[in-house]
Amino acid sequence: MKHARIGLNMSRLHVSLALLAMLGPDGTSRALQPASGDTPTAPTLHAHTYSIVARDLVTGELGVAVQSHWFSVGSVVAWAEAGVGAIATQALVDPGYGPKGLELMRSGTPAPDALRQLLAKDTERDVRQVAMVDAQGRVGVHTGARAIAAAGHHSGSQYAVQANLMTNDRVWPAMAKAYEATKGDLAERLLAALDAAQAAGGDIRGKQSAALLIVKAKSTARPWSGADRVYDLRVDDAEEPLEELRRLARLQRAYNHANRGDELMAENRIEEALTEYAAAAKLAPEIEELPFWQAVTLASTGRIDDALPIFQKVFARNPDWAEVVPRLPPAKLLPDDPALIKRIVDLRLKRDP
Repeated sequence: MKHARIGLNMSRLHVSLALLAMLGPDGTSRALQPASGDTPTAPTLHAHTYSIVARDLVTGELGVAVQSHWFSVGSVVAWAEAGVGAIATQALVDPGYGPKGLELMRSGTPAPDALRQLLAKDTERDVRQVAMVDAQGRVGVHTGARAIAAAGHHSGSQYAVQANLMTNDRVWPAMAKAYEATKGDLAERLLAALDAAQAAGGDIRGKQSAALLIVKAKSTARPWSGADRVYDLRVDDAEEPLEELRRLARLQRAYNHANRGDELMAENRIEEALTEYAAAAKLAPEIEELPFWQAVTLASTGRIDDALPIFQKVFARNPDWAEVVPRLPPAKLLPDDPALIKRIVDLRLKRDP
């Protein structure tokens, strides 16, 4: 286990003065302006934040979760590739750590070595905070000496938590404790770490955006289809980004069940598919489309008596779904049986049971 801590708590005024002191006359960061003879560094952003990278010991999934008082933090900080690794690049960010780190890990370089190689080439590494975990669970993490206090990191078994510009130095230990203590899938554990960070004080500037990115243990060889990503969620601007991220994660879980149901239907594993559809509808009862397709599956497999009450409840909430039903037989999603289609459509005229 490794542990690092930098600095003491800063008041909001001190933080503001520190940020202003780092800006040159043109508004760019002094930390990023090369000294005479230095190689200019890549453009960077002030994505001060707290985050976690991790590999799930059971499933092998790889993920990163982050929250910050910075707009659209997920588009800058979070990087992951199925079967390769996950990366969080933050503080005064060089986004290049994301694709470059993944490239090195893809070629077989362990996460700690990949991070060391990138840091060695970065003349501004003292203002960076970066964490990487690879597909074997090896972890590399760095907090630069000039990261704004309170700043630090902690690495454990196949995970690392890191934070900078925090209210206090209890934030990242709280994240580690929550991640290790929480039961459930990787998404639930990553979200628990973010919640713990906020409960411990969080970003001294407040809250604005958050993200959750989780990829599979192995690539499907079809990354363009989105099949490699289990969760790819971003809250770019919200008063309560972590609450919104949890809501989106719940919906994603529901749709993951629905998607698995579709896969099982294609394999003619009807009962298993119906179980997945039912789980999806239970997780997101406000989404009427999920039980609608569950009812379609039941009706298409001859279980019309089971399907009709579900159709009726859906139509009671939104009658427009009844208009979809006659369009399904040509798509081979319902039998071409006019009497059956009429029986289903007529349910919109009845009261919700």
